[in-house]
Amino acid sequence: MCRVVWRSAKVGGGICCGWESQEGGRNVLQLLLSFAVGGLLGDVFLHLLPEAWSMAMEAGANTHEAFTQVGLCVLAGIFVFIVVEMMAGQDTSSTQNNNNNNMKEGAEITKKEVTGYLNLIANGIDNFTHGLAVAGSFMVSYKTGLLTTGAILIHEVPHEIGDFAILLKSGFSRWEATKAQLYTAGVGLVGALVTLYLGTTEVLGGVQVYILGFTAGGFLNIALVTVLPDLLQEERPAQSCAQLLCLLLGTLTMATVAVTC
Repeated sequence: MCRVVWRSAKVGGGICCGWESQEGGRNVLQLLLSFAVGGLLGDVFLHLLPEAWSMAMEAGANTHEAFTQVGLCVLAGIFVFIVVEMMAGQDTSSTQNNNNNNMKEGAEITKKEVTGYLNLIANGIDNFTHGLAVAGSFMVSYKTGLLTTGAILIHEVPHEIGDFAILLKSGFSRWEATKAQLYTAGVGLVGALVTLYLGTTEVLGGVQVYILGFTAGGFLNIALVTVLPDLLQEERPAQSCAQLLCLLLGTLTMATVAVTC
């Protein structure tokens, strides 16, 4: 039941921003992308990394070891995502050398779509850990499960709005982006089923540290390498200020969630 509510919130967050064409729509999409960058940064530094460090120390690592383990996982996530994007760039270059006009446009679209798929992969991994947390909390008590689900739901709504904007930027249609978010939500259900099958979350405790660190690295790459450079090309001062405010709002939203939940 709680998984259904969570999945509905993800789709609702996407449908509520259903425009990306025309000048006005492009401006709003840029603002949503700015919100997404702030939200991703807030998610990484206020949620994923603190949780990973906490899990590492609970597993017996000292402070230095915990920071090193998580740091290596973050770097791994960044490098893997960079390699995938570089490979997509090489495919684009070879295609452009063979054919100029129509194929060039198609190659550019393919490269943009890679960003969307990378974002979906990172979100799927993130949702898997959420599924582990939800199922594990219900194994403690029904009340704990409801509180955990509520906290994740509040965390996911602003996050998924930003993710929807990234998918639109990557060339997905509104319906394709909505379906993609449903699929990533399904990965969370898999995480919950894994916990219920094992009967405990302790077996996966050590693995979760690496999963969270890798996901954090992926989110950093998407926010700072893929999305932010496009936003920095804005030449209109008023729009740039609005984008900066939305970026800060995204970070503030995740900070509020981290403090209150």
